[in-house]
Amino acid sequence: MLKKSLELLRQEAAETGAHTLKRTLGGFSLIAIGIGVIIGAGLFSLTGIAAANNAGPAVTLSFVVAAVGCAFSALCYAEFASMVPVAGSAYTYAYATMGELFAWIIGWDLVLEYSVGAATVAISWSQYLLKFLSKYGINLPPQLVLSPFETATLADGTAVHGLVNIPAMLVVLAITLIIIRGTSGSAWFNALVVTLKVTVVLVFIALGWQYIDPANYQPYIPANTGVFGEFGWSGILRGAGVVFFVFIGFDIVATMAQETKNPQKNMPIGIIGSLLICTVLFVLFGHVMTGLANYTEFKNSAAPVAIAIEKTPYAWLSSAVILAIIIGYTSVILVDLLGQSRVFFSMAKDGLLPPVFARIHSRFQTPLQSNLLLGVFIALFAGFVPISVVGEMTSIGTLLAFVMVCIGVLIMRKKEPNAPRGFRTPLVPLVPILGILTCLVMMVSLPWETWLRLAVWLAIGLAIYYGYGRKHSNLGQEAQRQVA
Repeated sequence: MLKKSLELLRQEAAETGAHTLKRTLGGFSLIAIGIGVIIGAGLFSLTGIAAANNAGPAVTLSFVVAAVGCAFSALCYAEFASMVPVAGSAYTYAYATMGELFAWIIGWDLVLEYSVGAATVAISWSQYLLKFLSKYGINLPPQLVLSPFETATLADGTAVHGLVNIPAMLVVLAITLIIIRGTSGSAWFNALVVTLKVTVVLVFIALGWQYIDPANYQPYIPANTGVFGEFGWSGILRGAGVVFFVFIGFDIVATMAQETKNPQKNMPIGIIGSLLICTVLFVLFGHVMTGLANYTEFKNSAAPVAIAIEKTPYAWLSSAVILAIIIGYTSVILVDLLGQSRVFFSMAKDGLLPPVFARIHSRFQTPLQSNLLLGVFIALFAGFVPISVVGEMTSIGTLLAFVMVCIGVLIMRKKEPNAPRGFRTPLVPLVPILGILTCLVMMVSLPWETWLRLAVWLAIGLAIYYGYGRKHSNLGQEAQRQVA
């Protein structure tokens, strides 16, 4: 099976000039990118769901368990990122360890995650924007904020069909233009967004802490109902599976390796640093939320934080939380689009996708055509497809990538034990094995519909690979020349 050698990958990482990505990102920028995608609206909804249905006040322990599970994979990502500082993340790592076919599968899988994720988040962003504007008496025509397959009921009872979700389209296109300007500008914008978003989270923690009712923590770990996952220690574990989705995002940092200054040092800082900071914030956030209101009050609530805020005299916090969700979604869209375009860039540079996706703009030194094509496609998807069809952003692609990366570390430790590593995963093989087992358990727990969608998407991807990628693969053509 065709594999990329470490030597070839290092040569690609060392390339400079007009046809390469510009190295502008430092450790702080990478941490901000990681925090930008990890802290999203999920924090404001999944925390209450996990507390009400699974863990009670011990949802804080669920965050810790989920973070530990992510940490196993994060440590493996950090080692690979320090060895192979090339754009593409798990796709590139799989290419070096398991071969071209597995690399294609992972790359195509990541494209699904980032594309559907960005479109879904854009649609939700539009909905939250409408809620925020309505608080100030601003109401947009429903025809311009819904897809053609959705209807809205007006105050007089009239049903109105949507035409296009313009806010969802505009936010995707606007962020695409920011990305095209370059990663330094994207990083600056993301750092500003992350600062605002983290500030709101910190304000909620600081102001809410003084109104905590200790009685809400009794019992801290509610007794199990007799059903696995409904409270008790099994509830903490099930809660960890629920809040795990909040942590997804640190892996996108690894896609920025080729645009990072001193990647051997800064990639591990960005990956592990963003995970640690978010874990601390999540634990404090969950502690305050379940301290302000009894966990049973969050049952069947899509906005549990609003319930907690009602226990304080700070009514204005409700608007601030909606604003934080809007800001959070904005940064998630940005990082999703960044990650997807970089995976496309790597796959096209290897010949597996048309060369248009690998072209670099001479001034901005970013994949302009790739960003534009993907941005327009995702914007159309967000504008004309209802969120019920797009569906929630699934994690199965990410979990599959995590498994591949953990396996890859085991393979490389055996095949390339003396290769230079700016960061070494500790306790090998224990940490990679624990990462593999943790992710497989979470994958098995996902519903069959998620597996079906993955299978259909992979079938489409394999058709493209065997129809185009395999014939145009740089490594494949080189192998044929050597045989000839």
